[in-house]
Amino acid sequence: MNLRFGIIGYGFMGHEHMTLLSDFDGIDVIAICDREADQMNDAPEGVAKYTDAADLLARDDIDVVIISANNNQHLKLVKMAAAAKKNIICEKPVALSIPDLEEMEKAVAENGVKFTVHQQRRFDPDYRTMKNVFDSDELGDIYTVQTGLYGYNGNMHDWHVYPEMGGGMLYDWGVHLIDQMLDMVKSEIVSLYADVRNVINENVDDYFNIIMKFKNGVTAEIELGTYYLTPKRAWFIGGNKGSAIIDGFNGEGKIVRTAHLLENVPGKITMTAAGPTRSFGPAAPGLLQEEPLPEVDVNHRNYFEHFLKAFNKEEEVVVKPEQVRRVLCVMDAVRESAKTGKAIAFEA
Repeated sequence: MNLRFGIIGYGFMGHEHMTLLSDFDGIDVIAICDREADQMNDAPEGVAKYTDAADLLARDDIDVVIISANNNQHLKLVKMAAAAKKNIICEKPVALSIPDLEEMEKAVAENGVKFTVHQQRRFDPDYRTMKNVFDSDELGDIYTVQTGLYGYNGNMHDWHVYPEMGGGMLYDWGVHLIDQMLDMVKSEIVSLYADVRNVINENVDDYFNIIMKFKNGVTAEIELGTYYLTPKRAWFIGGNKGSAIIDGFNGEGKIVRTAHLLENVPGKITMTAAGPTRSFGPAAPGLLQEEPLPEVDVNHRNYFEHFLKAFNKEEEVVVKPEQVRRVLCVMDAVRESAKTGKAIAFEA
């Protein structure tokens, strides 16, 4: 028998869920809810519509609810869903604070329901490609991982412009980029330094740069800007046997190595625009060698494929509670570092 889903919050992400799950083996979306009735005008025929979440949750034929309402509504809706004995998938960020998350965890534990978070960008092609590179020994000892997302539209939209609703880029994309980095680098964080700014938007952040030093020797950098004017999705991994580069959500990029290392003996100095140098001069023909990145076959449907397996006790849930908590702890440290201008000692 298929799992029967309800969706609470039928804005952009609610529509995305409906589109993805409309032909998903093992899942039937039978009900949706939004406070604005007009939002649901394009819902598929036969799907029940509600403007009050309590009415949807009162149905006894719904197994799982997806909560995709505004960020500041997650706490209330998770507690309502748990009290109604519904299993829950909550959109990210699951909560606006650790105390809010603790209330959610208490509610789901008391009611014996399953609870996880929709971190579907663990199945982005660019991320999975670089995670494959990181997990292999292709680049030798890795010393840096850098990820960046840059746009040109600048201004936030809709409720994302309101701090009290959980607006801003740290809550929007930051939670994804941090989750990806922590999922990739399996090590304790020694220290964290961050810069968070309002470049174009008056009330919410639209730029951040986060530097994390891990106990295993990796330094990670996460940067996002909505007014960079050079829109791109970028990754860089550096190791002592080569580098991996991506520019684009689809994983376009390459691995670059050198045929040999420059010998540490006197040699010819090259004059460049930056002055005389050996290390930063133009590469000799044949010195740089390019290789293709590993191919991956992933998409956001994989999140729900894994959810179904976890629901049926065939595997562990992909997004675990302790991982969700750790991401929120990092976000708290990011804000503290940005506020004080100081690095934060973290888990070590």
